[in-house]
Amino acid sequence: MDFVHDQLATGGKLRVLTVIDIFSRFSPALVPRFTFRGTDVVAVLERVCNEVGFPATIRVDQGSEFVSRDLDLWAYQRGVTLDFSRPGRPTDNAFIEAFNGRFRAECLNAHWFLSLADAQEKVETWRRYYHYSGSLVLPGSTRSFSQCGHRRGGG
Repeated sequence: MDFVHDQLATGGKLRVLTVIDIFSRFSPALVPRFTFRGTDVVAVLERVCNEVGFPATIRVDQGSEFVSRDLDLWAYQRGVTLDFSRPGRPTDNAFIEAFNGRFRAECLNAHWFLSLADAQEKVETWRRYYHYSGSLVLPGSTRSFSQCGHRRGGG
């Protein structure tokens, strides 16, 4: 999980929460908003995990939303380990950094966002394109995301 920053055509700041499964390369959520707090991240994770299952581990950086008490409590209650990268070491979370680079090049840099709703629509369209463009096919693998070892339910 990570954040990518951009802006609306009017200059308003925009943050996109990027969530990616590093094994299957499935992205269950790309969520643009103006601001995020720990409770907002928890709400996104709760929605996503109820749809696709709870991961054993979530790799994050040291951002304030990720070191929040809200996220720590959510992870503890559901038996999810938060794996924090070392400060100043983006290579600890290299896959999300590569994904974010592709997302920026193919979506954020390719579009003007006129409003938050416009950004949400274009980001979701790109997320679906990413899933169906062949990006998720791993060499020698025919497994779908639901077969990749995610567990349903909490704790």
